[in-house]
Amino acid sequence: MANKSKEVTLFLDEQNHPFRKEIEQLRNCILSASTSLTENIKWNGPSYCFDNADRITMRIQPPTKKVQLIFHRGASKQTQPKDRLISNKSKMLVWKENDRAIVTFISLKDIENGKTELTTIINEWIKAAK
Repeated sequence: MANKSKEVTLFLDEQNHPFRKEIEQLRNCILSASTSLTENIKWNGPSYCFDNADRITMRIQPPTKKVQLIFHRGASKQTQPKDRLISNKSKMLVWKENDRAIVTFISLKDIENGKTELTTIINEWIKAAK
């Protein structure tokens, strides 16, 4: 995939993570969802930016039997919106605040089965978090 970051790939190579296949599948899914996203390392995991602002971060530390995607509006705390940032009713999303949600995957099959729904969530999030 053309927009995969070499920095992230090297970082992941050093991790020897037990869920590397799942991480790579999520990288592909996220970067395929929007060509406007760039990839870097933030909080010890792959992070995805839109217009140089972090919007999605992959939680891979400590290595466990799951990988999580944290949907957010950046590193600094912001005033909470009155309603959830996106109106998507996906059962994949676990809301922590109105501008922060988590999606958890425990297998490659989970990722594959949720790919279409995840792509929709990613695009809605990017649009809403601008």
